[in-house]
Amino acid sequence: MSSLWLNDAEVPARLRLTPGSRFDTVVIGGGLTGLVTAVLLAEKGVEVAVVEGRRVGAGTTGATTGKISLLQGTRAQRIRRHHSAGTLRDYVAANREGQQWLLRFCSEHGVPIQHAAAFTYAQSKSEIAAVRAEFDATREAGLPTEFVERLNVPFPAYGAVRLADQAQVDPMAVLAALAAEVESHAAPIYESTMVRGVRGGLAGDLTIETEHGDLGAGTVVLATGTPILDRGGFFARLTAQRSCLAALRLSEPIPREMYLSAGQPTRSLRYAPTPDGDVLLVGGNGHPVGRARSERAKLDELVSWAQTWFPTAELVQEWSAQDYSPVGELPYVGPLLPGRRDILVGTGYAKWGLTNGVAAALALAGQITGEQPGWSGALASWRPDELKALPSAVLANSAVAQRLTTGWLRMAARSADRIPEEGRGVVRRHGVRPTAACTVDGVTTELSAVCPHLYGIVRWNDAERSWDCPLHGSRFAPDGTPLEGPATEPLTPLHLPRP
Repeated sequence: MSSLWLNDAEVPARLRLTPGSRFDTVVIGGGLTGLVTAVLLAEKGVEVAVVEGRRVGAGTTGATTGKISLLQGTRAQRIRRHHSAGTLRDYVAANREGQQWLLRFCSEHGVPIQHAAAFTYAQSKSEIAAVRAEFDATREAGLPTEFVERLNVPFPAYGAVRLADQAQVDPMAVLAALAAEVESHAAPIYESTMVRGVRGGLAGDLTIETEHGDLGAGTVVLATGTPILDRGGFFARLTAQRSCLAALRLSEPIPREMYLSAGQPTRSLRYAPTPDGDVLLVGGNGHPVGRARSERAKLDELVSWAQTWFPTAELVQEWSAQDYSPVGELPYVGPLLPGRRDILVGTGYAKWGLTNGVAAALALAGQITGEQPGWSGALASWRPDELKALPSAVLANSAVAQRLTTGWLRMAARSADRIPEEGRGVVRRHGVRPTAACTVDGVTTELSAVCPHLYGIVRWNDAERSWDCPLHGSRFAPDGTPLEGPATEPLTPLHLPRP
């Protein structure tokens, strides 16, 4: 499944990596953070290159809802619960600067933007308290929000926080403009180039190991969603989340504002222009990667909800997106390891990457050029108050340990079975080997079921036809090729005799 934004996205041919090349900075990841960072550095005269494992937009940015909003569900109250009022104001300032930079860039490069109010709404009476708490937190942070008692919408709503003059965009159009701007500075973008690792080089340089050869760099920026290097243990400070999205065509009027529910299950709504007319974009049913009983059921339930409240809705497209939530509620932007500035990272945007991702790029470029924004401390990768997040980290990693154990126990109880039917996958034991077997487009593939990152047992995603690891969110294509997450190596192919 691919996102709505990829339907008409242009895919230009790009340069092939030349092994042995050397750049001042190499940015790993061709999403929003990576490309904005490259633009900012190139404008300052820094010799920069971008390396992307698949294609520009193939990751989180190309699947997002495209909301550019400072009202972010219930983020403000969650941040305020763990941090000071000043830190929350700095977070809002970072997102405001990211928002303004992005809107200005889109205006200057002809990328269409739709301005609309954003709402965080209560979908039941039990959520009203959370909505009022968000109103209080956003006002404390300096946002001109208002509390609205009634909403003119067909779905259940019991009041909302409203923030006027926010924006929405086609994220692939943004990435296309950013990529063109990067390349206009003679900075190459190397696509279909998986990075395997980064090691120290001669004279203090770093060596980036890729599947097509090595690159040299003075500084490396990891803009890969979750860092692909385990140094710093960011995989244990993040929770990988998968969310469902659907585009639907309606006969009745489509709401013209942006909506996000305050509670669970999440419901996110906006309209989206397409060549064939506007569609309603509905998102929600977020869940940890690899831990849903059925991804297909979550997508079906989301579409069913939309068709309940919009009776003429006809499904146009459906897909899923992945993002990473930080245990301490604030993004991690800065050195991968404390005290070192040769490898920098931006991650943990909690599904608000169109503002946080640009803010991260501004901070990352500032660290390289010596022009850091005043709010950058609120987004630091290593903060003095990080110990406050320890209970959340322990809870998240206890769930990881549980999934590791239950995955191996479940596999041990299943011996070799028949060939999976079309579109299905199964994890089983073949002798002593954990085996992931699936049949897709008539081809049956048998792989090691052990994720190469930290040895979790993968699970079959019945909607996206992928193998997903429930530990830290790595995902793999049916043939084992890495798609998401910290894993950089594929699932190992197995050649086993069939029963």
